[in-house]
Amino acid sequence: MTSIIDQHAKRTNAEFLIFTTSFCPYCTAATRLLDQVGRTWEEVNLDAEPETLNEIKRITEHRTVPIILDLSEERPRFIGGFDQLRPYLSRTV
Repeated sequence: MTSIIDQHAKRTNAEFLIFTTSFCPYCTAATRLLDQVGRTWEEVNLDAEPETLNEIKRITEHRTVPIILDLSEERPRFIGGFDQLRPYLSRTV
């Protein structure tokens, strides 16, 4: 069975997948950081899909947004949220 994360990952050629909600300053900061370092990203806003957001939180065990995944490998790699993104990018550059 394909997870909801895999379904969204298959729909994009971006390097990163970011699950967000509106009015989230950390979501905005994450997308700005990815833009600054020249990485591609796809945003999935889940305001209208609370059940999907809860499922993604269950899968990743991450309780807040953004929920960021690296799609550059064969399988999506869960990074974490904004606080984990900067150190992750410094290791992958």
